Amino acid sequence: MSEITTVRDQIASCAKSMFDRGLTHGSTGNISARLSDGSLLVTPTGSSMGFLDPGRISHLSASGDLLSGDRPTKEMPLHSAFYDTRAMTGAVVHLHSCHSVALSLLPDIDPENVLPPLTAYGIMQLGKVRLLPFFVPGDPAMGDAVRGLAGKRSAVLLANHGPVVAGKSLEAAVNAMEELEATARLAMLLRGANATVLNADQIDRIVDRFDVDWT
Repeated sequence: MSEITTVRDQIASCAKSMFDRGLTHGSTGNISARLSDGSLLVTPTGSSMGFLDPGRISHLSASGDLLSGDRPTKEMPLHSAFYDTRAMTGAVVHLHSCHSVALSLLPDIDPENVLPPLTAYGIMQLGKVRLLPFFVPGDPAMGDAVRGLAGKRSAVLLANHGPVVAGKSLEAAVNAMEELEATARLAMLLRGANATVLNADQIDRIVDRFDVDWT
């Protein structure tokens, strides 16, 4: 089986799994993955992640030309920005997951790091998650905002929109995205509860042990 067929099937399988568990809905969300030749596979515009036809997933050349499949998601500027600024990026996942979006609406979150340090795994898999301002969906300025981070963040949260996560592989990106949504859910459940978060020493030990970029 060719690499392109294998990865198309993997994208469709991951997308359906997230859709079936309510992490995305309707025709929201998109996934991309980079192949060994530098070309990209991207979920098509207007498609539902629960019902993807692997053969219709967009195949784009390294320069962005459509080689096969349907027209790609209008959020390509987001995906391209991560590939262009983080050389280790092998896949990008963008969802409209409920708890992450809810967290982006709150007035008292830290825009430099929207996730409170609740668990070791949120820190290990995501580092600091930057809040970016609201953009109209498909606005190329979203990509410009990611490029402005100069590759220093693997995950961002778009205000009133949803999270975007880059990973070294499709599996890593999906796992990190699920960790982001789980941590956001915990944060929402614990609001007003005076929860005991990880302290600075505990965070430093996690960062050192797992070589996390915490700048």
